[in-house]
Amino acid sequence: MPDDCKHRECARQSVERFFTAATCITLARTLGTLILGFYAAAEHSLALLLWALGIYWVGDMLDGAVARYTNRETRIGAMLDILCDRISAAVFYVGFAWLDPTMLVPVAIYLFQFMVIDMYLSCAFLAWPISSTNYFYLVDRRLWFWNWSKVGKALNSAFFAVLMLWTREPVFLSVIACGLLALKITSTVWLMQLGLPLPDGCAHAGISRPGVRRT
Repeated sequence: MPDDCKHRECARQSVERFFTAATCITLARTLGTLILGFYAAAEHSLALLLWALGIYWVGDMLDGAVARYTNRETRIGAMLDILCDRISAAVFYVGFAWLDPTMLVPVAIYLFQFMVIDMYLSCAFLAWPISSTNYFYLVDRRLWFWNWSKVGKALNSAFFAVLMLWTREPVFLSVIACGLLALKITSTVWLMQLGLPLPDGCAHAGISRPGVRRT
């Protein structure tokens, strides 16, 4: 990771920190979503669950905006955001299925594609010297558009939640969830065709571990 690089999209070792303003927002919005989500389940309250969803969505937009504004877009923050998104989504969707058991099948399909396949896809950016999935267009524009552009993020996240709240139709929602699953499987095929670059050299010879003495 060249620290002298001035491109916003590129990963830079000099800015990599766990605690930044953006990551603190990520942790706070995840904690808020968890607390409200569990309280909503205990109280059987859809209103509280929607507040939890709102904290998740607003916080998710805010942490990214702060990272860009402060020029602190880090790979640590990007990975934390990916993990916390899955936790927050699981809280909302499992909570919704708890309140409305007819949603169990579509929720299960959606969470499988989001927490397993999409998780794998979202972590793939680490194989390239970019700071987050937001800049995957430098690697492959097609994958970026369908998964991490504004259109892709809306399609893969907000779209299903809004449809579920609006329609409450388990068969229709299951079809939509299967469509999203098909998109993620197709994206995985594209990623495999693209290939994940591997670092050069030998790990035993090339990795320096602080505090570990070589023999």
